[in-house]
Amino acid sequence: MPERPTAGGVARRRLLQGALAAPAAIAVPGLAAGVAANPVAHAAPVVPPFPGAYDPQSPRFSIAVLPDTQYLFDEDRSDPEPLAATFRYLGEQRGVANVAFMTHLGDVTEHGTQDEIDLADRTFEALDGLVPFSVLAGNHDVPGATDDQRGDSPYLGAFGPSRFAGSETFGGASPDGYNSFHVVPAAGREWLVLALDWRISDAGLAWAQGVFDAHPELPAVVTTHDLAAAGDDGVSALSGNGQRLWDRLLRRNDQVFLALGGHYWPPGRTVLTNDAGNDVHVHITNYQDRYYGGAGMIRLYQFDLVRGTIDVETFAPWFLTRQAGERPPLGADVIELTGDVDRFSLPVDFAARFEGFAPVPKPPSRPPTRVIGRDTVAYWRFDTLGLRGRVTEGGVVADGAVAQDLTRNGNDLVARRLHSTVPELLTRSLDHHDGAPAHASLRFDGGQSPDRGAVLEAVAAAPINAEKFLGGYTIEVFVKLPEPFVGNHAWMGIFSWQGRAGDAGKTAGYSPLEPTCSLNVSPERFLQYVLYPHVQDASPTSWSHALPVGRWFHVAVVNDGERTVVWVEGSPIARNPSQPAHGIATLGRPFTLGATGWNLGFGQGFYGFLGDVRISGRALEPSEFMTPLV
Repeated sequence: MPERPTAGGVARRRLLQGALAAPAAIAVPGLAAGVAANPVAHAAPVVPPFPGAYDPQSPRFSIAVLPDTQYLFDEDRSDPEPLAATFRYLGEQRGVANVAFMTHLGDVTEHGTQDEIDLADRTFEALDGLVPFSVLAGNHDVPGATDDQRGDSPYLGAFGPSRFAGSETFGGASPDGYNSFHVVPAAGREWLVLALDWRISDAGLAWAQGVFDAHPELPAVVTTHDLAAAGDDGVSALSGNGQRLWDRLLRRNDQVFLALGGHYWPPGRTVLTNDAGNDVHVHITNYQDRYYGGAGMIRLYQFDLVRGTIDVETFAPWFLTRQAGERPPLGADVIELTGDVDRFSLPVDFAARFEGFAPVPKPPSRPPTRVIGRDTVAYWRFDTLGLRGRVTEGGVVADGAVAQDLTRNGNDLVARRLHSTVPELLTRSLDHHDGAPAHASLRFDGGQSPDRGAVLEAVAAAPINAEKFLGGYTIEVFVKLPEPFVGNHAWMGIFSWQGRAGDAGKTAGYSPLEPTCSLNVSPERFLQYVLYPHVQDASPTSWSHALPVGRWFHVAVVNDGERTVVWVEGSPIARNPSQPAHGIATLGRPFTLGATGWNLGFGQGFYGFLGDVRISGRALEPSEFMTPLV
């Protein structure tokens, strides 16, 4: 934190005159037993190692951010115990919260003296070899009127390149030693973390640009001490130094998606737009004005690449890990902070945000020969390899168009409209699941009001119409519900075998008029798989969770000859029945894609996208599904 302005309005760094004395330890009410209020005279607290099972492949990981700790290393007023508690917590959480890295934002100490630096040095030893970390110089760690060309300093001796030379993430430092970078493995890729001096020189900026140039595909987090300041409303604005850093470095490098600074309080955040038109999140983090100098408070940035979110929380482990009766009364107020600038979530589409510099290669389309196995009964796809005839340049799939059964088993499907002659009810799209073999799909525009839709039906002589699957089966389909999801589409069908359950002698189900096998979507967008087995008089039914709209899903219905389990994106759903389910009570009527019949007729058709469909004559393992992403 900068010193308060003098009468002339110029901030100045108060220099310590003379060497620090080593006063006796003084007991302070509220501190843990045996913790001295003034530990300058003794060694830093010992932090036992906690081996963590950090997983660099997990799509969930955390980066811990530690702002200004200067009031914990302040002459004879020093107390490193809060920071030691933070380091103990990070060691314990290394595997639990998948902590990939910790970065300090500068102002480690109040005056940057040898004694203060030495105590901080000993305290940070708890993290060496346990949790990778970076430290940068703030204006209280070094002469505040200098930039990174200042030369030697006690800070550089403790937190310069030699400190990190053995770290698994350390990538290098600028020639002056005050700027460094780390390459952090997390979520199956590498991330760049730059720790820049509080006053980076032109030479330092050139060095930093060189780091970006040498790592052009790594998403980057930039940390520095003086970046932005915030008002009481929590809205940040770049400081003078931050503006220079933005103009000279950050805005030009699309890799930078997150920039973090300390120095000022209160905390705040804003979003800037870089030269590539992308968001850069700029955050100010500093709690030294809070009780006990911030008490070693940390901010945890929890990345979730599956949800596309960074969840942020701020808390003080020194208080969090103690029993309520052992906390000083004021400690209860800052165990964790829940204001809008302290606890929040950032939605980030990581693939889209990093597309400009690190595009994720999409799986290529696969020929039918790589999809069809010895147990494949039927396979349909809707690119030019699978869908033939009567498809206009605009993508309209006319009645009579044929989706060929690429197994050559004779299970071709023929398109036709239901109730309406509107051409756009069925179109071909290039939209597809990333893991689908074919890079195309069919867009169905069915609905209840009025009854409308289109279907693809197996030809009359298709073997699939009467196949009983007594040895088990797997039915796979790629499904996407549109966004926005407009209209009434309750109980629309994805696929079914036409025919009435009553005609198969089944009496135990919902109605003798419904088909003997169907995959449907409920009003709540739950998948419903209804089966009338060939052997049992029963209708075991599976129910999924609500499918989100605007996202592709691979759905697999797997029957091992005894019971059925439905999988969505390689994950078994919860509500699969334990009832016996042996075979399918087919009646020789057409297998149908795009609708579920009732009493030998159709009302509405499907509303959404359907991709490749494959039916196998046995229960497949998830590793055998059509999508390589499972």
